[in-house]
Amino acid sequence: MRIAGLISSAVLAVVVGVSTPAAAADAPTVKAASAYVVDSAGTIHFGKRETRRVPVASLVKVMTAYVVLREARLSDTITITATDVKYAARGGAATAGLRKGERLTVRDLLYGLMLPSGADAANALARQYGPGKTAFVAKMNRTAAALGLAGTRYTNPDGMPTPGNGGYSTAVDQAKLAQRALASSTFRAVVGTKVHQVGKTALHRAHTWKNSNKLLSQAEGVLGVKTGYTNAAGYCLLFAGERGGRQVVGVLLNDANERRFSTAEQLLDYADEQIAVG
Repeated sequence: MRIAGLISSAVLAVVVGVSTPAAAADAPTVKAASAYVVDSAGTIHFGKRETRRVPVASLVKVMTAYVVLREARLSDTITITATDVKYAARGGAATAGLRKGERLTVRDLLYGLMLPSGADAANALARQYGPGKTAFVAKMNRTAAALGLAGTRYTNPDGMPTPGNGGYSTAVDQAKLAQRALASSTFRAVVGTKVHQVGKTALHRAHTWKNSNKLLSQAEGVLGVKTGYTNAAGYCLLFAGERGGRQVVGVLLNDANERRFSTAEQLLDYADEQIAVG
């Protein structure tokens, strides 16, 4: 009777269309010191020391771009100074290969800032829209406060070690900032671009900037956002993608270089599965 009862129940389930709910997948192993994943519906898919205040290296440039986009016109032209070039070279930072005397638009400098992570571009933009770097960093911090990023403090516009490791932030705050920045179509266009070319003109030489975010070529539906590295921060990645009809934003702080990209892809897939399960 027991066996017959089970068979009858199974047949009934097929007839009326009842199905067993899909089981949620296990979260991937995340070895980054801090991590956080959230989607546009507010669902948190992963968290690990997500409120810990740590240096975030060049993820700082997301705030730099966000402030510039609020202050500048994309057609504004900025003249590159020797200070911009020397600042990046002296600190051993990633650069956009800018040269003294070149004049580039804000639009192009945003690509130089975000794709190759140019500290020279960061210096030029901050100098112009502070005006001066000190005033610009103050704007960054005021903006962070206005956005409710209580665990964030900036000391420069590029995340370089001096002064104070570029300040500090948290995985949660970086995700919140990315969500706000991605609301800008210009920001999305910049961080979602794999290669940006600037043709030679009378104002500047030719530039080709490749995005340091390998996730763009590694997974489908990736929106960006930014890589970073310093000795103090380790390898960092702020990433976003479209999954299950939602925008998913994730943060990995103090990870290994290549592993951050594979882990980010796994976390995007995990969020997709969670959204599907409901």
